[in-house]
Amino acid sequence: MDPETGNRRNNAKRESWRTVLTLAYQSLGVVYGDLSISPLYVYKSTFAEDIRHSDTNEEIYGVLSFVFWTLTLVPLLKYVFIVLRADDNGEGGTFALYSLLCRHARVNSLPNCQVADEELSEYKKEGASLSPKTSFGTRLKSGIERHRFLQKLLLILALIGTCMVIGDGVLTPAISVFSAVSGLEFSMSRQHHKYVEVPVACIILIGLFALQHYGTHRVGFLFAPVVTTWLLCISSIGLYNIIHWNPHVYRALSPYYMFKFLKKTQRGGWMSLGGILLCITGSEAMFADLGHFSQLSIKIAFTFMVYPSLILAYMGQAAYLSMHHEVENDYRIGFYVSVPEKLRWPVLAIAILAAVVGSQAIITGTFSIIKQCSALDCFPRVKIVHTSSKFHGQIYIPEINWILMLLCLAVTIGFRDTKRMGNAAGLAVITVMLVTTCLMSLVIVLCWHRNVLFAVAFVLLFGTVEALYFLASLIKFLEGAWVPVALSFIFLLVMYVWHFGTLKKYEYDIQNKVSINWLLSLSPSLGIVRVRGIGLIHTDLVTGIPAIFSHFVTNLPAFHQVLVFLCVKSVPVPHVGPEERFLVGRIGPRECRIYRCIVRYGYRDFHRDDVEFERDLVCSIAEFIRSESGGTVSAINKDYGDMKVVGTCSTNMEGVHISEENDVGKEITQMEMPQQQKKRVRFVVPESPKMDKDSMEELRELMEAREAGMAYILGHSYVKAKQGSGLIKRVAINVVYDFLRRNCRAPTYASSVPHASTIEVGMICYL
Repeated sequence: MDPETGNRRNNAKRESWRTVLTLAYQSLGVVYGDLSISPLYVYKSTFAEDIRHSDTNEEIYGVLSFVFWTLTLVPLLKYVFIVLRADDNGEGGTFALYSLLCRHARVNSLPNCQVADEELSEYKKEGASLSPKTSFGTRLKSGIERHRFLQKLLLILALIGTCMVIGDGVLTPAISVFSAVSGLEFSMSRQHHKYVEVPVACIILIGLFALQHYGTHRVGFLFAPVVTTWLLCISSIGLYNIIHWNPHVYRALSPYYMFKFLKKTQRGGWMSLGGILLCITGSEAMFADLGHFSQLSIKIAFTFMVYPSLILAYMGQAAYLSMHHEVENDYRIGFYVSVPEKLRWPVLAIAILAAVVGSQAIITGTFSIIKQCSALDCFPRVKIVHTSSKFHGQIYIPEINWILMLLCLAVTIGFRDTKRMGNAAGLAVITVMLVTTCLMSLVIVLCWHRNVLFAVAFVLLFGTVEALYFLASLIKFLEGAWVPVALSFIFLLVMYVWHFGTLKKYEYDIQNKVSINWLLSLSPSLGIVRVRGIGLIHTDLVTGIPAIFSHFVTNLPAFHQVLVFLCVKSVPVPHVGPEERFLVGRIGPRECRIYRCIVRYGYRDFHRDDVEFERDLVCSIAEFIRSESGGTVSAINKDYGDMKVVGTCSTNMEGVHISEENDVGKEITQMEMPQQQKKRVRFVVPESPKMDKDSMEELRELMEAREAGMAYILGHSYVKAKQGSGLIKRVAINVVYDFLRRNCRAPTYASSVPHASTIEVGMICYL
């Protein structure tokens, strides 16, 4: 082998490993902030009331054994080695699993999926087949496709997991900050510190939520150092306590101590499992934040840094408590009691910073999952602010931010102790994990094409453990666990009613769409006038003419010389490349100048501003005209019958471009408008292939229309339930859905439309 070639390969390999290790370091701050602060409150919540710390140490050893095996089974074995592999083209989380299943089972939130969508580069992972290879998988897939009940059940399961994540976004900041601040109890009397904890925790929480609009990227550089310092701190203290107080505490890692614990404590030990469960809070973030990092980096960070640090921290606390049985007389068993007295103030400061970082991670994750739900028509539209121009995943949602803050303050002020906060957070966390286990079992069969026995083994191993913790948490329903249930019920109601109303509205549009023949029959003899400019009719339909257009023409017998029926839709993939974004076709004969343009976005994509969008839209239509004239379809312009995939100006460098400059290259043909026009628009068209006369004329008309300006025709529907509908449907449509439609944000595309160019068409829709 050539020495130079070998050196280049070694450099590339070193560079690759350097990148992976850098991502692993950065993931400590973003992914593991929540999981790393769990030692603050696990023992305190476990020994709150149900069990006592006796002189035999059987309770503390049993809890340590439970913590060790829970951390080993769930975050390490389940997430690191299995669930992380179920990514949706690099994206993770509950809705990523749901999106993956939707593609393989051919299920969509709205029935607007097209053949062209299945040819997207991210639709099939690494060219894998969408059809199951096992007989059970085939039957399961056909069953989901045929039965609407199973589709609804799959959707509700995903929504429950999503709602519990939102509930976790309320509870985690509360318990994290409150537990960190509880270290103040060692610097003042017991009577005074309880009056200080709540106000200080509330002030920190208000500051945390008030800083969200600045974006993670402004303070994100501090996240990894803070969490790294915290992990080194708790592992060092844990190692010191093990060596100094009880070097033989490692024996408690044996599963035998779990059996002894349950045998001695019985019902109390069973109920205390809800506190032990808190040791894995934040594990779901490993999968949910996968899109910002790589699988390998997340695995390295957890396996070599987070996991050993947490084990040492819990062992150190157990070693200290095994030699100090009198501490419960003064303070409840907690984290700070095992910290050497000289280090308590520095550790308190680091703990508060780590709690803020951990809370930041779950808040950002809540924003991301709500954006995904909104993109797939499962959540009312909200204002989404992109706080970073470099990292599209960093977003801020003002309405959700302030709702989370109010709910978080209400939980902190209402509970004022980690016991009930822990009960609430534990139920939210374990529910999300149970949902992930259920969805993963389907992924194993439908997406990975494995034998059903693998799915059954997965459910039996992890589902059994999680079900035990779930039942133990559910027992504490009246002691705080009702909070995530109540929050999830409210959010689930809002999300399901919004999805139901959106689906019924789409079905109404399909049933009342106008035939193309009716549109083509419109002529000057009927008093219809074609005015200058481009008319953009926004619709959710991918076929047919929407009813709002016939309503518009009936009341105003005129439409524009170029008519574009625009559909902006989301597809069940995380991202759609710009080269595959526009799907353009023609309605009617060429002389009608009527087009259909479908713009496709993934659930993690963001919509651009109106100026750039207009430019790409017009260019895509012009490129469609050119490709039709040339009679050939390039790799960019894939043909799907009457529709073609057309790249944007930035991706299709060999296609048509729009320009307002005067100079042109050597190998292009320029078409300019007459000099009397105030605004000059010009298409830059490649010489090859040659365009026919009709296509050149069509492009010229498109230029004239673009110069005259665009008019945006938007439908404004008033929804009502049909006469004879049941009470539940009337309340859902007439009250809840109507309220949400009137108070939610306009579609992202419509919100950026200039008001002076907007025409709203009102209609009453009976759903």
